[in-house]
Amino acid sequence: MSVFLALDQGTTSTRALRVTEDGKASIVFSAAHRQYFAGTDRVEHDPEELVANLRSALSVAGSVTAIGLSNQGESCLAWDALDGRALSPVIVWQDRRTAGQIAALADTETQVRSLSGLPLSPYFSAAKLAWLLEHNEGVKAARRAGRLMLGTTDAFFLQRLTGRAATDITTASRTALMNIKSGQWDSTLCAIFGVPMECLPPILPTVGDFGRIDGTALTASVVDQQAALYGHGCRTEGDTKITFGTGAFALSLTGRQLRLDGGHGLLPTVAWSIGGETSYATDGGVHAAGAAVDWAQRIGLLEDPRELDAFGASPAIERGIAFVPALTGLGSPHWDDSAAGLFIGMTGATTRQDMQQALIEGIALRANEIIAAMRLNAPITRISVDGGVSRSRYLCQFLADTTGCSVIIPGIDELTAYGAAQLAAVGLGRELPPAEPKETVTPAPCDSRSRLARFAQAVERAKGWHLDPA
Repeated sequence: MSVFLALDQGTTSTRALRVTEDGKASIVFSAAHRQYFAGTDRVEHDPEELVANLRSALSVAGSVTAIGLSNQGESCLAWDALDGRALSPVIVWQDRRTAGQIAALADTETQVRSLSGLPLSPYFSAAKLAWLLEHNEGVKAARRAGRLMLGTTDAFFLQRLTGRAATDITTASRTALMNIKSGQWDSTLCAIFGVPMECLPPILPTVGDFGRIDGTALTASVVDQQAALYGHGCRTEGDTKITFGTGAFALSLTGRQLRLDGGHGLLPTVAWSIGGETSYATDGGVHAAGAAVDWAQRIGLLEDPRELDAFGASPAIERGIAFVPALTGLGSPHWDDSAAGLFIGMTGATTRQDMQQALIEGIALRANEIIAAMRLNAPITRISVDGGVSRSRYLCQFLADTTGCSVIIPGIDELTAYGAAQLAAVGLGRELPPAEPKETVTPAPCDSRSRLARFAQAVERAKGWHLDPA
């Protein structure tokens, strides 16, 4: 029986999922890695720790037919092109150190959007790579010696595991350096950000020949959110999923049609490229979902995420209590990196449970803003969800009620890894069965317009907080 292995290297952990050809899936490895907060605006990972975790995953996975790799997306670093030695920490997608650089490029916003499909934001890789070129002496020395490689984490992992650096088109589409129409690195974008194109890895289709790891073919490499989109079984225009992980990321498939932002704050992105055919999606992200839950635990607002599963009171937003999860700015559809996390509406009678309830509602309401924008492109009646935060029954019901959509909870928790395994199977001409739904949460009547209007007031108050005072 064929067995496919997914290596899911995420923001907080590395996981390995074995999937047999009949669709039976089991986690065989899981390890968290350290998060380094070197300042209020910095988030880093140790690249050697990540590689070590991937090697550990491979060592316990046993014999497999093929491997698929999913990666963090916008997180990036520099390494030596010849020996693969990391020259910098991984600068994580949440990192905001490049906000000043981005502000200085404001007059290029229209050009960057037209070429890459992306707004100017510290979220994407381009400015992070430029920052390394300017501030890291090891990176400068490697460039002078002609040994510098710059890129997202997937390319670094591939060099270390297979001996050949490469990235796939879905990951490249998240850098702001790839031309969204051609699917290749763009010389104008590289010049705008100051990233030498010759230091970037080649761009390959999502499914193809990525080399071998100890003799086993790696047949797929993909961004985590696109892997989850595939794992959710989204194959038809309008199919939509939200992964509630560290952030909450919604993707809605647009098929072979590339839809550039029509002013709704959504991002065009490559869903996957298979067999010479490229599929696209619209994307919207909430930068802090699980990250907001983790923060609440660190400060003592929450002891266990299971406290977010049910509440006896009416919705906090209906009682005027709101939380805006803008701990690293506001992503889609606002794109305000100067926004700050915000609790508002508390009185002397507000309880700890009220604030917990507002916390989980805030994540759902931000996701709803993105779904509302996606609905301007195509009708959406069903949303498939996964990720740790989606284990909150309250979140799923609140999201269903407020969007008016059925919320589908799949029977497989690890949809990102499952999608990567499915794509790896496609690389060998095989097809793994789709993930069956475990539960469908149907919407209950509510005054969603009032909820969204009240939340919109809170979002407006969160915007611009980190701008210099007038």
